[in-house]
Amino acid sequence: MKIQPRWFWRSVCLACLCAASLPTTVSAQPPAESAGTETEKAAEKTDQTDSTPEDDTTSSPFPQRFDAPSLDGGKGWLNTKQPLSWRDLRGKVVVIDFWTYCCINCMHVLPDLEYLEDKYEKELVVIGVHSAKFENEQDTSAIRSAIQRYEIKHPVINDADMTVWRKFGARSWPTLVVIDPEGKYIGYLSGEGNRDVLDNVIGKLVDYHREKGTLNEEPIKFDLEADKLENTPLRFPGKVLADAAGKRLFIADSNHNRIIIAGLDGQLQAVIGTGKIGRQDGSYEQASFDHPQGMALVGNTLYVADTENHLLRTIDLESKQVATLAGTGEQARFRAGGGSLAVTALNSPWALQELNGTLYIAMAGPHQLWKHQLGSQEISVFAGSGREDIIDGSLAESALAQPSGITTDGESLFFVDSEGSAIRKTGTASDTTVTTLAGPHDLPRGRSLFEFADIDGVGAEARFQHPLGIAYRDGLLYVADSYNHKIRLVETATGKVTSFLGTGEAGDSLQADVQFSEPGGLSISGDTLYVADTNNHRILTINLQDKSVSEFQIPELTSPQAP
Repeated sequence: MKIQPRWFWRSVCLACLCAASLPTTVSAQPPAESAGTETEKAAEKTDQTDSTPEDDTTSSPFPQRFDAPSLDGGKGWLNTKQPLSWRDLRGKVVVIDFWTYCCINCMHVLPDLEYLEDKYEKELVVIGVHSAKFENEQDTSAIRSAIQRYEIKHPVINDADMTVWRKFGARSWPTLVVIDPEGKYIGYLSGEGNRDVLDNVIGKLVDYHREKGTLNEEPIKFDLEADKLENTPLRFPGKVLADAAGKRLFIADSNHNRIIIAGLDGQLQAVIGTGKIGRQDGSYEQASFDHPQGMALVGNTLYVADTENHLLRTIDLESKQVATLAGTGEQARFRAGGGSLAVTALNSPWALQELNGTLYIAMAGPHQLWKHQLGSQEISVFAGSGREDIIDGSLAESALAQPSGITTDGESLFFVDSEGSAIRKTGTASDTTVTTLAGPHDLPRGRSLFEFADIDGVGAEARFQHPLGIAYRDGLLYVADSYNHKIRLVETATGKVTSFLGTGEAGDSLQADVQFSEPGGLSISGDTLYVADTNNHRILTINLQDKSVSEFQIPELTSPQAP
């Protein structure tokens, strides 16, 4: 997705300011929607700060400042023992990150924040304000799991009622606000791809306040939610792939940064990857990944969506070698049409499906499907204009919303658009169209992105909540309705949606009332449905005949962090 840095000023933009080192003034108007954001339609009437700008000395890089609104109003704090106030943060440059954990653009901001936290370890504090889009995301325990999954190391406020959001006038995810060491509001950015702009602003504030004597350079240590995680064999497994012919199961052990191969009997066959974040090619023991997700098996080659590396990888199951198929290792910052495998940057590939010699990629970042004809040296956009929405139409004109799972019946492709909570369908010919099989679509002003619930029905009557996984069998689509903590069924012929398993509440029970916690991946072999029960750190098997459920055990598998 093409992202232009936007800082809202009355005179010159921040990029120009940082280049020319000219003084400027900050706008008190609320952020407008920009590329790389998802607008919160319900927050169009935002509260405005009515504080008067303070005229500082002309030597200040930001001479007009405002008292920052308080951080009060959330439903709890995470990654810290106690709530923080501006008194606690006095002397620190503070970046406030307004985010919601479903949003791919918010995910893309996290590496930039981590870079800045490392660079300004003594001078900067980042505060995440989690202002939820989906109902499930309002729950503190769900946010805790997201913080652990995304490996966030700064304090986070559960802003379930969007109180802090309104105080600061935020209108889109992500929004980043900068506060100076004296608790003054400096300005804000919307969208992703703004690392350099933030770096320049923080650097100027650090230099000025160090000279002024108002900078606190004593590091603050926080109590991390990551320390509460058990050392489990699997950690947040994202996707799973069953190979009936080979009688084996491939597991994307996402937060252990590796791929697991096990027999369908649970016998461990291989561990691929060191467990450390990286993009090293080579043997199973040498290779490294960064939070891999979807997989596709073609012959003796396993294709892997190496999501946070923005790469497609191949695993030769005969020679036991890992190689890079496509991508540069850097996130594509602009919507591109594709090109040569080696030089085309990708953007969060999330799921894969091979059909008739072509590998189709659910490219979550630019809200598109991409394709690669196996054996060729090219990769290109297949469907989606890049606009984030649920709009039916031709391949070029249709709009997708963070596609995160894909499957096939041998003729058509079916995929889940997680941010639009919709089940979509398309053919493979160049003149085919994208249609919505179930869920909202073609609503005005992007309303489809906010039409989510847990409702069985037919076609547009049905509602999901951020589905991530999908698998096909005998005219039925099995959908991992992640934020509803359910497995749902969709009839491909009619679009009829029914609930299959799950209570609708997060949990880990395998008794009469089976529970899941944000299941992310599905795959079918024979009469068995395999489920990546992501937040429960486990794989489940479901007998499709009698709905009996059990945990898929791999006795020999251990965590890479195990002593």
